[in-house]
Amino acid sequence: MPERLVSDVLIKPDAALEMTLRPSVFAEFTGQAKVKERLEITVQAAKQRGEPVDHVLLSGPPGLGKTTLANIIAKAMGANVKSTSGPTIEKAGDLAGLLTTLERGDVLFIDEIHALSRIIEEYLYPAMEDYKLDIVIDTGPNARSVRLNLPKFTLIGATTRAGMISAPLRSRFGMPLRLDYYTAEDLQQIVERSAGLIGVEIDDPGALEIAGRSRGTPRVANNLLRWTRDFAQVRAGNKITREVADQALSMREIDREGLDETDKRILEALVQKFAGGPVGLSSLAVAIGEDSGTLEDVNEPYLIMQGYLKRTPQGRVALPAAYQKLGVAPPRREGDLFG
Repeated sequence: MPERLVSDVLIKPDAALEMTLRPSVFAEFTGQAKVKERLEITVQAAKQRGEPVDHVLLSGPPGLGKTTLANIIAKAMGANVKSTSGPTIEKAGDLAGLLTTLERGDVLFIDEIHALSRIIEEYLYPAMEDYKLDIVIDTGPNARSVRLNLPKFTLIGATTRAGMISAPLRSRFGMPLRLDYYTAEDLQQIVERSAGLIGVEIDDPGALEIAGRSRGTPRVANNLLRWTRDFAQVRAGNKITREVADQALSMREIDREGLDETDKRILEALVQKFAGGPVGLSSLAVAIGEDSGTLEDVNEPYLIMQGYLKRTPQGRVALPAAYQKLGVAPPRREGDLFG
């Protein structure tokens, strides 16, 4: 697949494919029923009043559709969307450059908005509330403040760490929404839709097999589908069945519960090296040779949701399901009544 240009930005083949798999309207978006219903009502009401949508905050683990929903909202409103991320906005001038190019009704999407510095947040507050931006020009005795009037716009913030967003910033979002992990049935629909878009034949059991190992995450489901497509193309006549999906995903060391090699190393280290915990995140990360941020954002949420470990003030602790997964008897602890 050749590279192509979209809005003067060079799109690599994998990125272009990812864009084609994303739904572009609410009707195509599967899952997150409550979130989708609230957004549809908000968009419809705003269109009837002829006003921009209120500011929206989307939180939840990575890969659940926050960016996709931001683009769907913009399209439903007939608005342009400008995308950036919290870590890239380092100075007030960076924020001013974004805000002053917006037109009425446009959407400004800030991914990982929790990474904004407090100084940038202070500039953002009046922009969100009063659609004004106060910029300080020069320094020292020559410093002066210039107020810029902004058109009414919609800020959509996305974050994987909602707890790191300051209370003043959070309170300025009229529509805070949390996205949760998807059911296997919802992911099966997503896999079947994506399979049709990339032109691979798949039956219902094959789609369900991929969905069940996708950690409740559409992005993971699409990634696993692409790998299974490659496997089926080379070894299974370009058709994905349950058996083909099982063989393909087993080759990737992804088990029936969706745990990959890193997840298993986490559980093994926690149980075998640290006697089930409690152990600090940094120590656990060093033990398996991974970045602590990756463990906290990518691996831990799913392991916690599946009941393999828990976070405590003292550190991470293995739960009975982790010992069962590894085929190891849990240790007796002081205070146990049985064992």
